[in-house]
Amino acid sequence: MLRLKSPVLLLTLLFISIVNYSQEKNYIAFTIKNELKENANAVIRDYTLEVSIEDVDKMIVTKRKVVTVLNKSGNNFASIAESYDNDTKITSLSAKIYDAFGNEIKKYKERDFFDVSAVDGGSLYSDAKVKYVNYQPISYPYTLVFESEYKTKTTGFIPWWFPVSGYYVAVEKSNYIIHNPKEISWRIKETNFDNFKIEKEITNQKLSYSLANQNAFEYENSAVSYRDFLPKSIVALDKFYLKDVYGEYTNWKEFGAWMNATLLKDRDILKQATKDKVLALVEGVTDPLEKAKIVYEYMQNKTRYISVQVGIGGWEPIAANEVDEVGYGDCKGLTNYTKALLDVVGVTSYYTIVYAQEKRNLDKDFSSMQGNHVILNLPNNGKDVWLECTNQEIPFGFLGDFTDDRDVLVIKPEGGEIKRTSSYKNEVNLQSSKATIQLLESGDVTASLERISKGLQYDDKFNLEGYTEEELNKYYKSRDWSYNNNLEIISANLENLKDSILFKEKIDLKISKYAAVNDKEFLFRVNVLNKNNYVPKRYRDRNLPLKISRGYKDIDTYKIIIPNTYSLEYLPENQEIKTKFGTYKLSFLKKNDTTFEYKRELSIKEGIYPKEEYSKYRSFRKKIAKLENTRIAITKNK
Repeated sequence: MLRLKSPVLLLTLLFISIVNYSQEKNYIAFTIKNELKENANAVIRDYTLEVSIEDVDKMIVTKRKVVTVLNKSGNNFASIAESYDNDTKITSLSAKIYDAFGNEIKKYKERDFFDVSAVDGGSLYSDAKVKYVNYQPISYPYTLVFESEYKTKTTGFIPWWFPVSGYYVAVEKSNYIIHNPKEISWRIKETNFDNFKIEKEITNQKLSYSLANQNAFEYENSAVSYRDFLPKSIVALDKFYLKDVYGEYTNWKEFGAWMNATLLKDRDILKQATKDKVLALVEGVTDPLEKAKIVYEYMQNKTRYISVQVGIGGWEPIAANEVDEVGYGDCKGLTNYTKALLDVVGVTSYYTIVYAQEKRNLDKDFSSMQGNHVILNLPNNGKDVWLECTNQEIPFGFLGDFTDDRDVLVIKPEGGEIKRTSSYKNEVNLQSSKATIQLLESGDVTASLERISKGLQYDDKFNLEGYTEEELNKYYKSRDWSYNNNLEIISANLENLKDSILFKEKIDLKISKYAAVNDKEFLFRVNVLNKNNYVPKRYRDRNLPLKISRGYKDIDTYKIIIPNTYSLEYLPENQEIKTKFGTYKLSFLKKNDTTFEYKRELSIKEGIYPKEEYSKYRSFRKKIAKLENTRIAITKNK
């Protein structure tokens, strides 16, 4: 038996062993450069996405991802999953987990992966599936090596390159390679490449990108979306297959014509009984918009939304007669169904592709498979009307913030056309309230409030109509007036005026122990019912532009009555702050010895501003927050 008597020799051999292992595998977490770990929850050690386009109907996609997760917040960068469907076959799948020292601690072969539907319980059915592993880390840092390969006949969706996938992730190296040996004509769109050191090579047969040693970006409040400054590349073939359906286009007009002729063709057929029913509903009505309102209400009452992810790549809608029969559908099916009903009554409408939820445009300069939702466009003498067909409660012609103010693709028989949806800007998003507030000698407060909401402030509230009394109480206490302890809702009457897109609330409430009372005076905060204390986070070195995503206006007028055993000797001075970001006005008016009026206006403007303006915006909000806490002392009569 060999005995190593020298500790120095033992440590030397151990060091050599570790170094050799790290050179071979490079999975030791401690070898990551310190600058890459700064602001990072995870570091992409090596990511390679390789696509081989063997023909217009044959593509192989190979992925290799090596990521070191530094803490719990970095786990989302280490997902172990691969999607597939009836058109896609996974040919290779494996994952390995290494500890901080590069030792393998877990190994998964394809048979160890769970195989489930790729959609949630809200979906009716889907041919999209996913194989995944749910690894639960026992310590940090750890390193994941995930490798997969799949073959597919669908070449309409070429994976995008998005090397920096968000905030708090650094990149040692990311590669994107596309092989195109048959030189199928393609289009390439590079976005936000200028500020990144990306090496690239592009020929008719090959495309390759490489990004190395990219530090992590820290999230900053009120900033532009990461999509607006991180690099991205999109590749689309001029000729492709989508679930065995051939396609060919080079621009949005051609894309729309292809989609109309293939995915929407003959999907608008309805049985005669349904046609007769909707024709009877609009009998005697001549105005196209009034007809559309009647049909839209009919559709809302008859159907409900259920996600359906089948059809040609999830892009083909369920036939209108099927939706009519079963009474449900997804955004594609319900939109197509509404269009078919409108066709029956002679109202023109167009199927429209949009990015929903996140405010995001379709790239109007680059045609490809984009969008995640479908709405309906109604031309109306130059003023487009837009219909959301998946919400059974939303008013006719109102989109809310789900799909407003963004570029969309309208599908017409002659081709696609980029249009912009309705926008709800600044003062359109109005909340106005009037209240009578009674201060009681005990320090309690009673109030009767009438509040009207429009625009996106209507969008925030119209669903309250369906709340139970318990849910409504919880909403008001936890959201609107969470800063008021001991608040009790006495009564709440709501009115949803859908035709006017206006929401009314009449609320009676009580707040116990609202004021501080002693033998001589009564001290209370004057803004009882709409306090806005928001102050943006302070940054010593701001890196990203300031973005105010939504503008709005609040107008509050309160009649405040004090106990007749007290005297109102002083009212604060009126205030007005004007900036490029918005305005704030505060005014006080004494009515008599026991009554005064408090009026407040807050107006915030949507916009994007240079990062240097952030401190000014923060100062503006800080001043507002201070004034929102204005207190008044009333003196007890002797």
